[in-house]
Amino acid sequence: MRKLNVAMIGYKFMGKAHSNAWRQVSKFFDTPFEPIMKTICGRNEEEVKQAADAFGWQEHSTSWQQVIERKDIDIIDICTPGDTHMEIAIAAAEAKKTVFCEKPLANTLAESEKMLEAVKRNNVIHMICHNYRRVPAITLAKQLISEGRIGDLYHYRGTYLQDWIVDPQFPRVWRLEKAKAGSGALGDIASHSIDLSRYLVGEITEVAGMMKTFITERPLPEDKNKMAPVDVDDAALSLCKFENGAVGSIEASRFATGRKNYNHFEINGSKGSIAFDLERMNELELYIEEGPNSGFRRVQVTDAAHPFIAGWWPPGHIIGYEHSFTHTVLDLLKAVDEQKVPTPNFEDGVRNQRVLDAIEKASASRQWETV
Repeated sequence: MRKLNVAMIGYKFMGKAHSNAWRQVSKFFDTPFEPIMKTICGRNEEEVKQAADAFGWQEHSTSWQQVIERKDIDIIDICTPGDTHMEIAIAAAEAKKTVFCEKPLANTLAESEKMLEAVKRNNVIHMICHNYRRVPAITLAKQLISEGRIGDLYHYRGTYLQDWIVDPQFPRVWRLEKAKAGSGALGDIASHSIDLSRYLVGEITEVAGMMKTFITERPLPEDKNKMAPVDVDDAALSLCKFENGAVGSIEASRFATGRKNYNHFEINGSKGSIAFDLERMNELELYIEEGPNSGFRRVQVTDAAHPFIAGWWPPGHIIGYEHSFTHTVLDLLKAVDEQKVPTPNFEDGVRNQRVLDAIEKASASRQWETV
């Protein structure tokens, strides 16, 4: 089998998820290439070496610039905080590498547009990792909508709730610092709801917005006796208008006590409705108008006929969060083989960023803002 050498920049939470995907994809699916986990890169020599050993990378490095310059590297996988995405992605594009980048694409709209321009100018394959598109139940929802089974779409309600920073003593980590993260709940988790709304319903044209920071300072991770400001949102809410006439709402909060990773949406159409909850990710709630006795039913999306499932287990044997990343890199490898840009790509990243930017503007202006 042909081989492709992968270099990953970043090694913590997303680095772990991406490493698992690269390690597993060719063992469960018929891939056009065997991805070789060549090198992993990070700033801390000791920690990145530990990550390389734990996750199965052949080498490690503390210089992403040197890694990108290597002639033997084919794919650059970016799993770093958002403030570094633009510089790394543009350098990778100019080195003619395939560029795979975590979401959101960048911290600002201007940065994301520069990244898109770079991959287009250099004619390289690019992809953004909105992995939830490749949860089998969500891919099935897309198929049902595309087939017209739900009819004309009227409503999208996206809710993404977590509670990991409710404690006021939780430290001011990088995700709570605007210079590194760009935004809080808005870019971190509302970006997923926005991408799913675009994938399933259509383009968003106008938004209203509200953003709120509940705890405005927190102890520093390295010294809990020192406090530092929190300058990102803890919660973000938006009303949305879609190009096709549908209306929607998006709510994201990292202060929803008791909710660990509640990524939920419901879509209502003229012929039926679809609902999904990531915490029950193998199920799709489906309602199709079939007379007075019809109602919502739960479809267990674990049959070989369902998207991606044939590569895994027999019906009823469920899969998990990590598999969505495996499906994503599977489609990236297929795109490289076909020399086509997969979806979602940097164009989607820019479109998502435009919605995020408009919500932030609407929160400040207290008016509807055009996307």
